[in-house]
Amino acid sequence: MIALLQRVTHASVVVDGTTIGAISKGLMVLVCAERGDTEREADALLKKLLSYRVFPDAVGKMNLSVADIGGGVLLVPQFTLAADTRSGTRPSFTPAAAPDVARGLFACFADQARTQHADVATGQFGADMQVSLTNDGPVTFWLQVKPQSGAGA
Repeated sequence: MIALLQRVTHASVVVDGTTIGAISKGLMVLVCAERGDTEREADALLKKLLSYRVFPDAVGKMNLSVADIGGGVLLVPQFTLAADTRSGTRPSFTPAAAPDVARGLFACFADQARTQHADVATGQFGADMQVSLTNDGPVTFWLQVKPQSGAGA
């Protein structure tokens, strides 16, 4: 699974003219399931995301997590993060999980996030979304958790 996280002062998602998710200070996170991902990868990515230290402490060092500051988390499904762009001028989306699998993993990821963090909003899987944000810093990180290979591999 992949998460592209951005430290924001605010972020929102609009679908069909209606704001369906918004946060103040926190993390706007684009989330993508890749082929082979399971709830194990989703759980590992969420654990890392919620504890990732990207907010400044009292001396300005990135030493605090979104949980530490009580910030918001806006999760937005984004299958294009899995694009293979190594050749040609059109991306291939072969590395992305099938839509039905990805939908389930995103829902699981969001549900788990809501049980582990107080302020969670989401975009809508499969919708045409307009995402607005003010990146604070700018600070942007790519997190990825790959499926574990079989025993002994």
